[in-house]
Amino acid sequence: MSTFKALVVDKNEQGEVTKEVRTLEEGDLPEGDVTIDVHYSSINYKDGMAAAPGSQIAQGYPLVPGIDLAGTVASSSDSRYQQGDEVLVTGYELGVAHHGGYAEKARVPADWVVRLPEGMTPREAMIFGTAGFTAGLSVVRLEEEGVTPDQGEIVVTGATGGVGSMAVAMLHSLGYEVAAVTGNAEAHDYLRDIGASRILSREDVNPDKRKPLGKATWAGAVDPVGGETLAYLLSTMKYHGTAAVSGLTGGTDVPTTVHPFILRGINLAGIDSVYCPSEKRQYVWNRLASDLKVQSLLDAIASETTLDHLAEDLDAILESRIQGRRIVALK
Repeated sequence: MSTFKALVVDKNEQGEVTKEVRTLEEGDLPEGDVTIDVHYSSINYKDGMAAAPGSQIAQGYPLVPGIDLAGTVASSSDSRYQQGDEVLVTGYELGVAHHGGYAEKARVPADWVVRLPEGMTPREAMIFGTAGFTAGLSVVRLEEEGVTPDQGEIVVTGATGGVGSMAVAMLHSLGYEVAAVTGNAEAHDYLRDIGASRILSREDVNPDKRKPLGKATWAGAVDPVGGETLAYLLSTMKYHGTAAVSGLTGGTDVPTTVHPFILRGINLAGIDSVYCPSEKRQYVWNRLASDLKVQSLLDAIASETTLDHLAEDLDAILESRIQGRRIVALK
C-alpha cells in the first residue's frame, strides 16, 4: 500500500492539540468515491481555527485540515471522473469532519468534486480557493437579482480580505463602480490598483447614529462583515438593491428594521459557499476561469508554502500575519 505525507491535527492523552507532518497510508483515508493526488491547497482563517486548541471547527481527531484542494484523479468508482482528470474540491465537510487538502492524497464523495474548468490551473484554483469562490458567488448573485453597472456603485466591505479584494477586482472587470471599505489606511493604493473607484473607512459605514432608512446610496453590496456594518448598508441601499452577505466578522446581530425591505424593496441575499449545489458550483468556477478571472490579481496576491512550514503558517493566519493568498504546494 502506498504512503503519503499529510499535516495531521490530533489531541494527545493530556488533551493537548498538536499538529505535525505524518506519513499515512491509503487505508487512513476516509470513505469516498474519488481518490485525488493533491497538487495544491490553500490557507484560510477557517483552517487556522480547525488546527487551534479548543477548536469549534474540527469535528473530531485526528484530522487533516484544508478546506480547499486541487489536483488530479488517481482513481474513481464514479463514472463521472476518470484517472488523470483535473479536479478541485471546496466546502462540504472537507478539512472539518473529513480529511482535507493538507495531504498528498485525498478521498472524497464524487458529489463534492468539481471538474477544473478549461483555462484554469490547479494552482490558480487554489489562489481563488473558498475566498474567491465566495466572491464569485456574491457577484453572480448580484447579477441574478438584476443589479447592473448602470444602476450605481457597489460597496464592498472587508475589501483587503480574500473575499473582499477578489470581489472588488471582479466587479471592476465587469464594469461596475466599486466603493471599497477598509480599516487599513496603508491599503488605499492597493485597492485602487485592483479596481476601487473610491475608498471608505470603517467609520464611514458605522455611523454613531444610524437612521432606519438613510440616503439611498448603493445599487448593491458584497459584505463578508455583517453586524452593524450590514445594518447600515441595508438602510442606505437604493431601490431594489441587493446585499450579498457571506460573513460575520463584524458580529452576528444585525440591528435593522423592515423599512428598507418594504419601502425600497431591497434584497438580503445569503451566500453559502459550503453546501452550494453542484450545478451552481460548477457554473461559478467556470466564470472564475473566464470573465471573473482577473489574472493580474491572482499573480499579485499569491505566495507559496509547503507541508514542512504549514503548522507555522496556520498560527500566522490567526494572528493576521499573512497577506494575500498563501497556497500550499504538495507536488
